[in-house]
Amino acid sequence: MRKSLSSLAVLGLGLTMAGLGTAAPAAASPAAEPHAGFVAESSQSAQSAQSAQSARSAESDANRAFFQAVLESVAEKRAENPSATAAVTVVYDASRAPTFSAQIARSTQIWNSSVSNVRLQSGSASAADFSYREGNDSRGSYASTDGHGSGYIFLDYRQNQQYDSTRVTAHETGHVLGLPDHYSGPCSELMSGGGPGPSCTNAIPNATERSRVNRLWVNGLAAAMDKALEKSAR
Repeated sequence: MRKSLSSLAVLGLGLTMAGLGTAAPAAASPAAEPHAGFVAESSQSAQSAQSAQSARSAESDANRAFFQAVLESVAEKRAENPSATAAVTVVYDASRAPTFSAQIARSTQIWNSSVSNVRLQSGSASAADFSYREGNDSRGSYASTDGHGSGYIFLDYRQNQQYDSTRVTAHETGHVLGLPDHYSGPCSELMSGGGPGPSCTNAIPNATERSRVNRLWVNGLAAAMDKALEKSAR
């Protein structure tokens, strides 16, 4: 999660690598991909105004790609049973992030109590629309894609020590649900990520963020369902 889903793109924070604890399993850093995460790239180095703008544009594209990928994954499964009337469910696999099981569970609870048009649910890897992973990465925590509809949220050990871990997890999950970063926002805005600094521990989306997610999962899913039904009819 930085200071602050078709394909998913990497969202990241530049912090030096360090383990959360001796018992925590370390994961290899993912291959470099387009990214955007909890803390803005521009806060990590002296970038020119043009470079900073390019980074923000890439992050915005990454956020939209991540959301679109999850939408299509959900839509394709629902297209197999188009008469389903249950609430839209996004399934995640958290088996590869055991250190953060409590934070993932809390983030899920927060989002499920905050929005009504989409619901997060834990499931097996084979049924998941996205997954969580953990390890060390100099980019910090981020949401990532391989460009082929397979995506995950990576939770970096050190960043989750420096910043409130539930806020980091809930922020990155917000990208799955369609929200972009807004680094300059206040602490009360979840998608401001690390912008307000490590002292900010708010992990609850504000009214505007909740409303936006609800709208996205009505309008976005409708379009994705049309595409998925078209595909399944071929």
